[in-house]
Amino acid sequence: MCCSFQRPTNPNERWAAGLRASSHARRTNPYRRRSQARRHVDRRPTGDRLLTTSAVDPDLSLVASRLLTMKKLNVELKNCHGIRELDAAFDFAKGSAIAVYAPNGTMKTSFAQTFEDLASRQESSDRMFPTRETERRISDENGDELDPDDVVVVLSYDEELGPTESTSTLLVNPELRREYEGLQVDLVEARDELVAALRDQSGTRQDILGTVSRVFTQEADKFFEALIRVEYEVGQLEDTGFAGLPYDVLFNDKVDAVLRTPGVQAELAKYVTRLNELLDESAFFNRTSFTFYNASNVTKSLGDNGFFSANHSLLLHGGDTPRTVTSDADLKALIAEEKKRITDDEALRKKLESVERATQKNVDARKFFDFIANREELLPELTNVGSFQQKVWKAYLKAHEDLYQRVLRCFKDTEERRKEIEKQAAEESTQWERVIRIFNDRFFVPFRLSAENKHRVALGQETILKLVFKFEEGGESRGVERDDLLSVLSNGEKKALYILNVLFEMETRKAAGRETLFIIDDLADSFDYKNKYAIIQYLKEMAEHTDFKLLLLTHNFDFFRTLVSRGVVGYNRCFMAQKGDSKVVLNQAQHVNNPFIRGFKQNFFSDGMQRVASIPFVRNILEYTKGEDDSDYIALTSLLHWKSDSASITNADLDRIFNATFAGQQGKAWVSPGDSVVDLVIEQADLALEAPEGVNFENKIVLSIATRMLAEKYMVDKLTDPDFTGAIVANQTQILFQAFKSRGIGTSEAVETLDGVVLMTPENIHVNSFMYEPIIDMSDAALRDIYTQVKNL
Repeated sequence: MCCSFQRPTNPNERWAAGLRASSHARRTNPYRRRSQARRHVDRRPTGDRLLTTSAVDPDLSLVASRLLTMKKLNVELKNCHGIRELDAAFDFAKGSAIAVYAPNGTMKTSFAQTFEDLASRQESSDRMFPTRETERRISDENGDELDPDDVVVVLSYDEELGPTESTSTLLVNPELRREYEGLQVDLVEARDELVAALRDQSGTRQDILGTVSRVFTQEADKFFEALIRVEYEVGQLEDTGFAGLPYDVLFNDKVDAVLRTPGVQAELAKYVTRLNELLDESAFFNRTSFTFYNASNVTKSLGDNGFFSANHSLLLHGGDTPRTVTSDADLKALIAEEKKRITDDEALRKKLESVERATQKNVDARKFFDFIANREELLPELTNVGSFQQKVWKAYLKAHEDLYQRVLRCFKDTEERRKEIEKQAAEESTQWERVIRIFNDRFFVPFRLSAENKHRVALGQETILKLVFKFEEGGESRGVERDDLLSVLSNGEKKALYILNVLFEMETRKAAGRETLFIIDDLADSFDYKNKYAIIQYLKEMAEHTDFKLLLLTHNFDFFRTLVSRGVVGYNRCFMAQKGDSKVVLNQAQHVNNPFIRGFKQNFFSDGMQRVASIPFVRNILEYTKGEDDSDYIALTSLLHWKSDSASITNADLDRIFNATFAGQQGKAWVSPGDSVVDLVIEQADLALEAPEGVNFENKIVLSIATRMLAEKYMVDKLTDPDFTGAIVANQTQILFQAFKSRGIGTSEAVETLDGVVLMTPENIHVNSFMYEPIIDMSDAALRDIYTQVKNL
């Protein structure tokens, strides 16, 4: 069974329709998805949509039976948005948050897009190679596929995202809203019956709620107030002759535009003036009490009630002698004769023709004149269109007075309590306010937020919350619209505003009590540190929520490291992604905080790879503590550049420098102290060539050191100019390379290889405890390739 719901434009209708729709949705699908309109806006082929999720119902009793506790997430992908292959398992048994660091181009966006497909109930594919066979299996520890309604994908930025109908559930006080809805049940039912009757009576296709409201109050959302306003007038109305008029023929935008023009109004006024003159001269008609219209009604009434068939007669006084009417036909003939005498008046006919010419501008106006030409008694009413509209609606209401009175009674009976509930709703603090407080208190932006129509949304009268933005600068503030605000905000400030809407979506899930897996793709990317830490604080709160599981994706290593240091993610639930030739591999993260202190230093005397990788760290510490003139600093420089003494430095020398720099290392030594450190560097670099795919942090440092040292040795040997090379005290690789090129030494292939060394290796060697993200981002495949090329020189 399928149900569609078209959102009304009139607030009164939206309010009642909201009651019906929410009631139906709770009966049929408590986890209904977003409106199709919203999903259409969000479905972009480039994957830059923010959220793929379902709206959730605040009735917690409906979700209790569906809550499961996912302990493990299994992901098996092939050819999904550029991921050739990925087979990973994420264990949530010991923590609700898992972080994946993925350098740009590795898998992060593709991974998020694949889960976005799942949440959207869409098949995944490889867009660059659509013919490749795609496989996507995403399941829990029992092998059960995830429910798409339990998955939310949060992309890094979407300027278009704003409050939705689902997030407005944060405003609902369930008990207050239930009472409010209960008060309105009889009223809504009575109102709908009256509206249906008025629609049939008038034949209009216009919005009756809004039209009636505007006709009597000049506002579009005051339907009940409009009915109250004309209660006495409708009650006093004895004649419902206008009730048979077709509303849309007489009153529509195109006809109204014609009738309200000064020229037409002037001609109508002249017509009415001349008509009144003729009526004053008439033997039988009177402009105040016995018009054409009255006479026609008399004829119909007498005929319908058998007046003439009972041999009664009428004596009409007028003219020189009274006139006796003994039949319905006589009366009709008399009326027609008198009416013809008046309407054939030449002056009156000219006025009518002037009106006709003015009404030939469009189809609707011509239909109007065709109708009015046969109902000339209505023309005087058109000198005041607004008054005529009111008379017509009063006649419609009078024709259905019982239904009208029922609506009035229901409205009056509930009005006092309704106002009390609305006042209480306006005063209540809701989760929306909590989200807005979080945003205002934690994020640094030049504006403040508040909610304008909170109580109306809370009670179902409106569906979307309207946020009010107050821009603040230089001690002054002013209210601005969202679009105007976006035009003056920086990119970081825009992203902060975007985060607000993400908070709304997350709080909606909290309110629903629905277990949810959040795939969060670089939410804090490009933020300043103050706002970045605000996001991290909120992510930590999310990770502590019992119903949430978080899979955090980032290419920002500092953010990745902060997630661990701030307690959002445990160290054992951090992974690093590496993209190989055939598949993406996720490895347990290493060296997230300080690789030297936590790893290399402890393994300096036992692990050759980490021993060599420690050299730039130790040199960096000596630079800060003793300076660049220190002999040990100079010796370590000879192990990072090719110097005249590089080959002579032994492992014993390196042990002495290490032990002198760090206390508590007495008695520790490398297994072969007399061997050359340079030989150890080359040996470990060769081993790095054979290492399996992974983060390989220390391997990259060793490959960089070995590559640059061999490249410099090659250039020094080719230059054969010891005075020049021995005098270099800084930027040695670059100076050697410039001399190598300018002197025309070596082949073009050699120059190209050495250029790659200059480009790739410095940042990987000059690492320290404060900044080593460049080497994390770099693929060690590129370093293996450049090392091999240099060895082949």
